[in-house]
Amino acid sequence: MPIVPRLASIAFIIALPVFLVTSNIRFFAGEAWFYEQGFRRHDADQATGLPFAELDRAAQEIRDYFEDDARFLAITVGRSGEPEPLFSEEEVLHMADVKDVMRVLFRVNEVALVIVLGIVAMRFLWASEGPLEALAWDALKGLGAGLAVVAVIGVLAIAGFDSAWNQFHELIFRNDFWQLDPDTDRLIQMFPETYWQESVLLIAALVVGQGAVVAGLAGGYLYARRGGRNDANRAKSLDG
Repeated sequence: MPIVPRLASIAFIIALPVFLVTSNIRFFAGEAWFYEQGFRRHDADQATGLPFAELDRAAQEIRDYFEDDARFLAITVGRSGEPEPLFSEEEVLHMADVKDVMRVLFRVNEVALVIVLGIVAMRFLWASEGPLEALAWDALKGLGAGLAVVAVIGVLAIAGFDSAWNQFHELIFRNDFWQLDPDTDRLIQMFPETYWQESVLLIAALVVGQGAVVAGLAGGYLYARRGGRNDANRAKSLDG
């Protein structure tokens, strides 16, 4: 295989599962109902001492924060008629770190999208059965690799989430601001570990479902192509 098509195949195989995973994370990071339902499932009002209206407003400010240019998150909430900061200094610093991670994730998502769309367009522009068949196989390979990673993450989320979650934070963050106290820190009261465990499982399930749709399309195309070739071969045999 020439070097350019080979590199294109490798890029597509990597970019497709990356795009699916980062797209789902990005989607839920900006969805109000996802935050609001999480608060209510985990009784965040009781844990924080704040009404749901204040928590929902704070969630909107967090979503805006991931997209704006502010370095630090400054949220004020009303409690007993007096305004007060929602988060401590350590929590604010941790959210700045989280924003940096989210910015990288958003850029990775955009690059993966460009790669996927670019290679799909390239294959169709070269519109012959060879490139389209190669695209279908690349999609199946990429989804297979992505499924293996998602399966590992799913197992960890079910069986050993505490340890995996701590290791993830130790790997991503270069400080200990993420080590919050659920008795005093509202960030972890609003988003307890079980919230993130459920989120990981939900995103994994969606990625698997979306991957199954893409795999069905790719597999269906390859099956149809194989059937077409068999019919053509039989026709040639009869003519001969």
